Parts: sequence; structure tokens; C-alpha cells
Amino acid sequence: QVRMVESGGGLVQPGGSLRLSCAASRTIFSIIHMGWYRQAPGKQRELVARILSVGRTQYADSVKGRFTISRDNAKNTMYLQMDSLKPEDTAVYYCNLMGTVGGTRGDYWGQGTQVTVSS
Repeated sequence: QVRMVESGGGLVQPGGSLRLSCAASRTIFSIIHMGWYRQAPGKQRELVARILSVGRTQYADSVKGRFTISRDNAKNTMYLQMDSLKPEDTAVYYCNLMGTVGGTRGDYWGQGTQVTVSS
């Protein structure tokens, strides 16, 4: 069974940094896109950043210049580097992969990791 295991969330002061990781439990064979979403209390889940199959990256306007999405193919892991964090970045962050993992094509989600930005 394919799992996307997230880690790296926590409490950080405004202006601080965190790096989220999302590791697939099986080999990633192909990617339509890989991305990070977030959901704050009382709000809908929104796309934060993603990598398309051709390698092009896209970011929400609210995080451009502060967040960086990347991946390590050898480790079957994707990352979200978050710098200059703001209180409005507080949310549960979810990784998502659309593609083929462990021989099965699907839409895979992480369990979510809490990011809290507060002084």
C-alpha cells in the first residue's frame, strides 16, 4: 500500500524557516505533478506549490519568493522549504502526488503536518 509520510511541521516564530518533507513508501515511477496544499481552520484547502511533470514549478502568489518546492528522486521524497514565515502561513500542510507509485497510478495524499507561525 502506498503511503506519503509527512514530517517537518512545528511551531516557528514569524520570519523563521521550516522544511517539510514528504516521503513515498514506494518507488515513484512517474509524476503528473507533485504539490503542497494547506488548509487553515475554517478555510478551504488551497494549492501552495507544485512541480509539473516537465519540471516546471508553480507557486501561489502569497508564497512566491518565500517558499521553494523540490524533490529528491533517489529518496522518493519531496520538500517544501519555507522561509520568512508569516502568521498567515499557519495551516495544516498536505503533500500530494499524482502519478505512478509502486506500479500503481493514482492520486496520493500525505496525512498532513501542522505549521504554526506565532510569536
